[in-house]
Amino acid sequence: MRAPGHRALAAFGTTIFAEMSALAAQHGAINLGQGFPDTDGPPEVLDAAVAAIRGGGNQYPPASGVPELLEAISAHQERFYGVRVDSSREVLVTVGATEAIAATILALVEPGDEVVTFEPYYDSYAATIALAGGVRRTCVLRFPDFAVDETSLRAAFSSRTRVVLLNTPHNPTGKVFTRAELELVCELAREYDAWVVTDEVYEHLTFDGVEHVHVAALPGMWQRTVTISSAGKTFSTTGWKVGWVVGPADVVAAVRGVKQFLTYVGSGPFQPAVAAGLGLPRAVYQGLADELAAKRDLLVAGLTSVGLPVAVPQGTYFVIADAAALGADDALEFCRELPHRAGVVGVPVSVFCDDPDSARTLVRFAFCKRDEVLAEAVRRLAALG
Repeated sequence: MRAPGHRALAAFGTTIFAEMSALAAQHGAINLGQGFPDTDGPPEVLDAAVAAIRGGGNQYPPASGVPELLEAISAHQERFYGVRVDSSREVLVTVGATEAIAATILALVEPGDEVVTFEPYYDSYAATIALAGGVRRTCVLRFPDFAVDETSLRAAFSSRTRVVLLNTPHNPTGKVFTRAELELVCELAREYDAWVVTDEVYEHLTFDGVEHVHVAALPGMWQRTVTISSAGKTFSTTGWKVGWVVGPADVVAAVRGVKQFLTYVGSGPFQPAVAAGLGLPRAVYQGLADELAAKRDLLVAGLTSVGLPVAVPQGTYFVIADAAALGADDALEFCRELPHRAGVVGVPVSVFCDDPDSARTLVRFAFCKRDEVLAEAVRRLAALG
């Protein structure tokens, strides 16, 4: 009898986030590995969830999502990006962005199709491409500026390219792709007749006036772009798992056709709560980003003070540091030892790369934590020096 397990997933094993969170629990370490806040989001959003639960919104929602959330997503796209969306045909609610990514890739990619992405990449990308039978082609983003190398990107495309899977603002690096970089991606997607799938879950968490460019709003790109986002990062509700897919009606229907056999539906009472959040004033969104930027500055200053070179992120929850300054020559082993040695957890960037040498000593730390937690983590890391 053949051993259980899908052959395509044999190389992936347990996610790095589960491994590092288990080490954090085992050693009582400060967990700067997994990207979840340790405080709650806007009270208007939380109160709306409680009201939905108390109001009986606890059964299966409609297959595409509750109407008020579909309409709120549509209004959000027009308010922030000037893109008009038909909420009844061009929006699909998913169980977080991870399901949205999986359902989209499975809907678009068949065995042998190539998917261009950027490394380091979020770990579910590689696993989902493998499940679809796709072939991963990457363009490497290199520390410390993580700029797109045009030669490398062009080399990743071929006649078999079906999808470009793009994450901006980018996890794990904190990079926000520039308009020029995105226009290059779009040029190549048009040349090779590929879909652009954009993971924009950190769309409202950019810093220092850096602009998040919405790919679907670029000239000529609506008809070949699938936009994915979620509420978890913006509203500090990562456990609710409410995401969405926006795009042309035919591709959204194709993604829905896959999604119905994954989770069917989910997150019922949280959907109207997210709708309430999407309607909050711009000042609330800016306040959330400003608060996070201050935490970024605190952690960047602390890591720098202990001698670690860092790439100052333009967005997201994360900062990348080069642990070679603390004697690391393998970030994975360094991160496995760090909870015991220092009582701190980080994530090795090399696990998000096809070329581990491109990030051999790089470690990702999350700064979406209380200030006192970040300060204590820095104090512990300083003791290693």
